[in-house]
Amino acid sequence: MKHTLLCVFISFVSMNTIMAQMPHDQIYMNKNIACGALMYGNSSWTNYWENSLKRDNPNIGKLSTESLSAMIAYGITKKINALVMVPYVKTQASQGNLMGQQGFQDVSLWLKAQVFNYKQLHGHATLGLSTPMSNYVTEFMPMSIGLGAKTFSARAILHYDLPSNLFISATSSYIVRSQVMVDRDSYLNGEKLVNSGSVVVPNAFDAMFRLGYIKKENQLEVFAEHFSCAGGDNIRRNSMPFLTNDMTMTAVGAYAKYQPKSIGVSAKVSYVLDGQNAGQSTNVTVGLLYLFKVK
Repeated sequence: MKHTLLCVFISFVSMNTIMAQMPHDQIYMNKNIACGALMYGNSSWTNYWENSLKRDNPNIGKLSTESLSAMIAYGITKKINALVMVPYVKTQASQGNLMGQQGFQDVSLWLKAQVFNYKQLHGHATLGLSTPMSNYVTEFMPMSIGLGAKTFSARAILHYDLPSNLFISATSSYIVRSQVMVDRDSYLNGEKLVNSGSVVVPNAFDAMFRLGYIKKENQLEVFAEHFSCAGGDNIRRNSMPFLTNDMTMTAVGAYAKYQPKSIGVSAKVSYVLDGQNAGQSTNVTVGLLYLFKVK
């Protein structure tokens, strides 16, 4: 329900090229170079899709999700990098009596490696793991701060360099999710009553296309991304969302970074154009970056 869970944004910098680094891009830091980042994100929506019906909800009004994430990237080698993220998330509704939630969400680890390099075409792969950091309430959606599932993800990245410092990039990933224990004896999965407190959270996949410009300390790009669950059910009429829902979103956005020396800044904005069982959210993220060498 909250686009924040799907649009986790990571920015780091490289020692030589001084560029941003994310799990879905082609940029690497050199060996023994690390970068810390502090990111603030805000995601909000008033309208959402209940199944395919677009509506608002006076019991929620405007739902806002704020996040503060600490991140670090490290160059194991020139072609293998590790990235770690720890987010603190807070939710709040502008109307009604639903209490907002806050706490540490899920710690995530990615390993990114260059697979091949042929002229202007480059291939990369990213493997990721995440697990909840705290015992937050998962079934109190849309106020819960996360899904509570352990995940494993695999991502493929194709990057092509164009003239004049331009590039295009396409990525796709598949996310495997564990089951989640909830504080109830049964739940509905579609039309089926499941007499268990163990909820099957559907797996998911996403894809992204990026067109950008990189030169020295500057980086600009526009992107389109799509996220969808591999199965799942729909939000019932006038009911709350649940962990079994098939969330689908298509969004567009832009990213910018300025990194003249060791300290840099970045910003990202995106907007959900279409979806199902999800909010039509506007998402803004700003970051402060710091580069250093590990002895």
